[in-house]
Amino acid sequence: MLTEVTELKDMPVYTDRGILVGTVTDVILDMETQEIYGLYLEHPNGDLVELSSAISIPFRWIKAIGQIILLRKFPSFLKLPQDQ
Repeated sequence: MLTEVTELKDMPVYTDRGILVGTVTDVILDMETQEIYGLYLEHPNGDLVELSSAISIPFRWIKAIGQIILLRKFPSFLKLPQDQ
């Protein structure tokens, strides 16, 4: 079954442990290869992402797409990079 890119917007994204990461705000496309690069989540779960900062989830991390998006992996907690 094929899914159109427009159907991914507003779809909930869950970790492999069933924890809600957030909702897809936008899809990041690689125009040269005409492939999806990743999913953009503007306000992810603050329990998983420091300060609920916007993130991009690489498309290769996706395990399944149906009524939800299920990831094959996701870090236990994402911290913001520190200024050096």
